[in-house]
Amino acid sequence: MAEDLLHKHFTPYVPKKGEEYMNSKQLAHFRAILGTLKQELMADIERTVHTMQDEATVFADPNDRASQETDIALELRNRDRERKLIKKIDETLGRIDSGDYGFCDKCGVEIGIKRLEARPTATLCIDCKTLEELREKQVAK
Repeated sequence: MAEDLLHKHFTPYVPKKGEEYMNSKQLAHFRAILGTLKQELMADIERTVHTMQDEATVFADPNDRASQETDIALELRNRDRERKLIKKIDETLGRIDSGDYGFCDKCGVEIGIKRLEARPTATLCIDCKTLEELREKQVAK
């Protein structure tokens, strides 16, 4: 959804040979990605609010009313997901400021530039994330 928009605006970062991981150029690249994503999400939320205010129609037909309420509920659920993503973006920007960005929360290894470009709010390396998902599957059964 919103993260699909990332690849339309940014060219992938190509590290130079011997370049230090999470140097100032890389951090600036990810800060720009996160900032743009946050702006797009906030604009979507704003558009939704205005659209819902403009389309506040009371239908006499119960089926039309039910359809409208279903549409509104779906839209609100999507906006709630986007609101949560904005919160994660803000937390991630804080990690950039504190110098923790790009390193796994569990094991401390580098998450990797390609993984971060695919999911800029990632806090776990691919191995730790895979283990976490396996545990979630086992608990869900």
